Amino acid sequence: MLPALFLSHGAPTLVIDDVPARDFLMALGDGLPRPAAIIAVSAHWGTALPMVTAVASNETIHDFGGFPRALYALEYQAPGSIALAERVTDLLAGQGLDCRLDEARGLDHGAWVPLMLMYPAHDIPVIQLSVQPQLGPGHHFQLGKALASLRQENILIVGSGSFTHNLRELDRSGSGSDEPAWVGEFAQWMDDALTDGRVCDLMSYRSRAPHAQRNHPTDEHLLPLFVAMGAGSDPNDPRGEAARLSATRLHSSTTFGALRMDAYAFS
Repeated sequence: MLPALFLSHGAPTLVIDDVPARDFLMALGDGLPRPAAIIAVSAHWGTALPMVTAVASNETIHDFGGFPRALYALEYQAPGSIALAERVTDLLAGQGLDCRLDEARGLDHGAWVPLMLMYPAHDIPVIQLSVQPQLGPGHHFQLGKALASLRQENILIVGSGSFTHNLRELDRSGSGSDEPAWVGEFAQWMDDALTDGRVCDLMSYRSRAPHAQRNHPTDEHLLPLFVAMGAGSDPNDPRGEAARLSATRLHSSTTFGALRMDAYAFS
């Protein structure tokens, strides 16, 4: 089976910046079996209830401002999959999770930036699933777990957020490669918890991880990690949050000082 992935998508300029995270993502697609379709869970689409895009062809949403003009000319016109979107709603409903179809929305930069680097031919069907920022890690783990069986059908589930995300603390003056201690200590705690399989600690990361509030003033950019965790669990394991967690760190780097670009595979 394909793993479930958590990817840090960074700033929209990741597609043109000469940084290690860009090089990693450009090589990642070739290192995986080609998926039949992709479910992208982006931090940049938050809704009260889970929503999933159901379109024949994805429009590219340039949901940012103040960046180089070249970014606004980029298009990632991957096909959609209405049939897969309907499958997702059925699977979530089977776990008591209400999910609605969105028949108009395209892909925001949390989805198309990493996918443009991984699969530049944009010929793999992509649907996008929203996050619910008010509902926290446990809810998102259950969202992912409800979708875990799709990995048996060669569906790639990608949670796209940021391992750390405090935009007020970014260093925009230079390369920004030197991270402050409060970033490194948080990232190390998270990596230890992930690789040790400490699911309960991760669910309570805001109270247990060092400098959690400073690294994530709000939850939304880490919530896709919990979807990937759930999706990477054994779909036949009834233990929910107590299920065994198998996490592998695929990449670690820093941009703009405080923005960690770590990526993980769950299987």
